[in-house]
Amino acid sequence: MSKIALVTGAGSGIGRAVARALHRDGYTVILTGRRVAELERTARGEPGFLIAPTDVSDPAAVELLFEKIESTYRRLDLLFNNAGISAPGVPFDELTWDQWKAVVDVNLHGAFLCANYAFGLMKRQSPRGGRIINNGSISAQTPRPNSAPYTATKHAITGLTKSLALDGRAFDIACGQIDIGNAATEMTERMTTGMPQADGSTKVEARMNVEHVADAVLYMARLPLEANVLTMTVMATKMPLVGRG
Repeated sequence: MSKIALVTGAGSGIGRAVARALHRDGYTVILTGRRVAELERTARGEPGFLIAPTDVSDPAAVELLFEKIESTYRRLDLLFNNAGISAPGVPFDELTWDQWKAVVDVNLHGAFLCANYAFGLMKRQSPRGGRIINNGSISAQTPRPNSAPYTATKHAITGLTKSLALDGRAFDIACGQIDIGNAATEMTERMTTGMPQADGSTKVEARMNVEHVADAVLYMARLPLEANVLTMTVMATKMPLVGRG
């Protein structure tokens, strides 16, 4: 029987690339996100995908998602906690409560809800255990200008990852985090025309093929549960992360 993986935010970009890589590796992949048409594009009509539209910021919707996973497959081997959004890049004092809350609800509360249900299922299934991989971001290490909501949630993901890695030990649940810098997706298309830098300038930034991210997640997923990548950074080599800016 194939292993079962859940990918959140599977309708585009990194989520789509990782979902397809896991599928090629023999996983049955549950695709979740808010846009049905985009989830269908990820699946391309191929067997071995289950499309399960879900708003991960909605506790009731996530509960229904995991009820469906358990009733259908009786287990979950891998959760890739990938769903995320950002707020407009405005000065901090112009940021609204609704903009802040929208990012926290998806990036942090959504990751918590999915990990919470996955942890419980992995704990009681037989054989016991599984793996949770959280999509952090290089913003978990270094912020961009005017990115407080996104940066704050990604720092919080690091705390969640380490707590789950510790609390999962007794139940054969491994948890790691991948911090990604400038994967070439729709979300990073604007980097080709210029991004605000810490020194106030605007510069074009290098990007990398998103398949390198998929390969990295696949490496983490393939490890036996006795081994874990706690944190990994995969970034475009020439992006301006390392050094003064």
